[in-house]
Amino acid sequence: MAKFDNVKIEILEDETLSKNWYHLRNITYNYTNSSGETKKLKREAYDRGNGATILLYDPKRETVILVRQFRVPTFVNRYHGWLLETPAGLLDGDHPEEAIRREVMEETGYQIGTVRHLFQAFMSPGSVTEIVHFFAAAIDSAERINDGGGAEHEDEDIEVLEITLPNAMKMIESGEICDGKTIMLLQWAMLNKQTFT
Repeated sequence: MAKFDNVKIEILEDETLSKNWYHLRNITYNYTNSSGETKKLKREAYDRGNGATILLYDPKRETVILVRQFRVPTFVNRYHGWLLETPAGLLDGDHPEEAIRREVMEETGYQIGTVRHLFQAFMSPGSVTEIVHFFAAAIDSAERINDGGGAEHEDEDIEVLEITLPNAMKMIESGEICDGKTIMLLQWAMLNKQTFT
């Protein structure tokens, strides 16, 4: 960090370019670099709020619960659009643990008990402001109290899948699972699944 001790950032303008589903901002700022040179720069930032995601793991069956849903940004980037993911959602003003409990119930129908906060991460810091909070919870099939499928008012159309952890890891290799947060949580599970027993 010593190289950057003298770096200074001064926000000059924060302009909203779009305020539809989320906010697209155009930020103008002075950046005084580590050599003492000041430049006026512009960058766009996509502000969608912060989110949470969770690994649902059944230690008896050695399975994970994933959801499949259509993601239009992946579709327009030449993918079929149907992503296999860990349950996730925006905080919408809630505490991260409250938000992930809500999302799990809406998406999967599972009622979860103890939730473990693992870490938090910026997923695309070059352009997106979002911080994602990562959680894990042990589940049992008896804890599923409804079919899930997503929130109707959000036009969600979600399929719930139970996959063995080894098969999920193979699906990363094959490209069937290509969502970043999901890959991170599955890899965490492979390293830490003994903590669920």
